[in-house]
Amino acid sequence: MPFDRLRRRELITLLGGAAATWPLAARAQQSDRIRRVGALMTLAADDPEGQARLRAFVQELRQLGWINGRNVQIDTRWGEGDADRYRRYAAELVALASEVILAGGGSSVGPLLQTTRSVPIVFTQTPDPVGAGFVESLARPGGNATGFTTAEFGMGAKWLELLKQISPGVTRVAIIRDPAITAGIGEFGSIQSVAPSVGVEVSPINVHDAGEIERAITAFARSSKGGLIVTSSALAIVHRDLIVTLAARHRLPAVYGNRFFVTSGGLLAYGSDSIDPYRRAASYVDRILKGEKPADLPVQAPTKYELVINLKTARALGLELPPILLATADEVIE
Repeated sequence: MPFDRLRRRELITLLGGAAATWPLAARAQQSDRIRRVGALMTLAADDPEGQARLRAFVQELRQLGWINGRNVQIDTRWGEGDADRYRRYAAELVALASEVILAGGGSSVGPLLQTTRSVPIVFTQTPDPVGAGFVESLARPGGNATGFTTAEFGMGAKWLELLKQISPGVTRVAIIRDPAITAGIGEFGSIQSVAPSVGVEVSPINVHDAGEIERAITAFARSSKGGLIVTSSALAIVHRDLIVTLAARHRLPAVYGNRFFVTSGGLLAYGSDSIDPYRRAASYVDRILKGEKPADLPVQAPTKYELVINLKTARALGLELPPILLATADEVIE
């Protein structure tokens, strides 16, 4: 066999063998690649509730095989209820080439969607994402965002009902809300629609900063027969210790939407579990990293609701709570 033909055959054999190994090498390189996940949280980095939410997300990802620092890099930013921070951190997480971003609360979804319409977003605790324009429908989100809602706006009526149960003499109710988010508008509207039927006059307290909250609650408390309802918002959570302290100082019975208000000394809370959505969000992040699209993953409603009562706070306010309410509570704090 001529030398040049021999060399040609050897070269073809060599190239053929190398080509056979290329897909294997590519697959190995791809599997070794560290995937990038962003997390835009709505609370402060040192907030125990915020840490519990992030921890649940990271732990569930680990259960699904995604280990932070090994095969996934989780970049976390903390918005602290501040709109400017959300916008800045949304841009940072997109610039970091995140392959999917966790939006830890409804306040962070809008800034993320204003920043990117291509990077997948998995949101948690977001009320009415269709009405807010975040998704086309709950069953088929259609864009680059999907996730998990919080309670419907109708929960506001339930909060007012509970307030009248624990303090029947209440005729004036201040509604603490963030008017810049859909929950602040929708939940207030729900409360306002049923207030006349139970003989209650409602007025909003718009949340912007600690000074405004203190001035507004102090002014409201100057008249008698008052109570408080705190609607869903990152700002209210950030300032929860102040709100609970003011309610106690002015002897105002108050109803909240989250358990952690009551563990901080608040009177009563009824709402969806605040940690569970982060575990569930991890499953969607896992599916997106494996190739599924957020447009095809349906938005899901809460699966767990809890009624929590602080009996010590009730006694301090001189309230005798209905036995049926105590019997149906998921947790009573002594």
